[in-house]
Amino acid sequence: MAKAVEFDPFSRDFFDDPYDTYAALRDHAPCYYSERYDFYALSRFDDVVAGHRDFATFTSTHGQTYEQLASGQPTETGMIISMDPPEHTRYRKLVSRSFTPRSIGNYESLVREVICGFLDPLMGRRQFDILEEFAAPFPVEIISSILGVPPEDRQQIRLWTDEMLHREEGSAMSSQAAQEGGMAQGMYLYQLSQEKRAESADDMLSALIDAQVETEDGQMAQLDDAEIAEFGTLLAAAGSETVTKLVGNAVVLFHRNPDQWAKVLDDPAVIANAVEEILRYWAPSQYQGRYSVVDSEWHGVTIPKHKPVFLITGAANRDPRRYDDPDKFDISREPGLAVGLGHGLHVCLGAALARLESRVAIEEIARRWPAFEVNESGLRRVQMSNVAGYSSVPITVS
Repeated sequence: MAKAVEFDPFSRDFFDDPYDTYAALRDHAPCYYSERYDFYALSRFDDVVAGHRDFATFTSTHGQTYEQLASGQPTETGMIISMDPPEHTRYRKLVSRSFTPRSIGNYESLVREVICGFLDPLMGRRQFDILEEFAAPFPVEIISSILGVPPEDRQQIRLWTDEMLHREEGSAMSSQAAQEGGMAQGMYLYQLSQEKRAESADDMLSALIDAQVETEDGQMAQLDDAEIAEFGTLLAAAGSETVTKLVGNAVVLFHRNPDQWAKVLDDPAVIANAVEEILRYWAPSQYQGRYSVVDSEWHGVTIPKHKPVFLITGAANRDPRRYDDPDKFDISREPGLAVGLGHGLHVCLGAALARLESRVAIEEIARRWPAFEVNESGLRRVQMSNVAGYSSVPITVS
């Protein structure tokens, strides 16, 4: 008889430490069905990769969160993350040029300037919260600067994003406050796009205003202000939350694995590979939601059409069928196919920027504080839709 497994992605246990549950899912319920929430979940590496690649079976057009998927209706948003080809292909071309590794390399001086601007004021203090005072505020400064958000409004973008993604413990649905946060951010970016349409600048929102996209009938059209606001909302959220969680995770992992931190101090060139291992070991986005278009069979279980499906990248990243000793944090691990920032059509658009920011952040932390300790009792984790990581990482430096 198969071992009973319960996977609740809205529980406190999930956000605190889901990895024992992931192991049970992979071994005993690789195609899991939740009777409570009426969703299916895939957890083995090969299945998660296959699910990401197969948009004919698992569509993105019904959204990514459980709340969206459970409605059974296509999303009304025009966000690229909720599109399938050919529409997705056309729209991704609009912004992909700005996020290639070569293009991102041009941002390194900006990234380092912003990071140092937040770290330098912490010098001279022995204790501080490196998440609240550094990892949380700096990424939104960078992505907002690239988008063209005025400096005085950039931290408000982060606060709206946090509110929009927050979920109450045990609740699968967004609160009124979360909905209001999302609407406030969307309205702000809508008004900002109108201002930039009237007076263009050298930033991404202005570039989106000038860009043209091919329509289904082969004609060329430009994005309207609502579509630009939706692009901006997606980029601002993804460009801030992912890096915040990644850097916070890095600090905790290096504290718990001093032998790995010693490798960083000995040779900063290993940091780029360390970022890949952090993404594998503790992915900021633990799962991605899809909606089943047709019946499909996985390990003897049929996923019926018209059901929410979770592709659990957090579980895939620890699959022993793919990785040797997967529960060991090893920054010398040979990098392979990466799914820590999604995979396939919807691999994180800003993946190269996230890697750059995280590498520079770790470099600058190591340069200032080669010796530090995390106050484990003060660690706090978020409760968010599709995002996992810390909200508080207090440290003491030598």
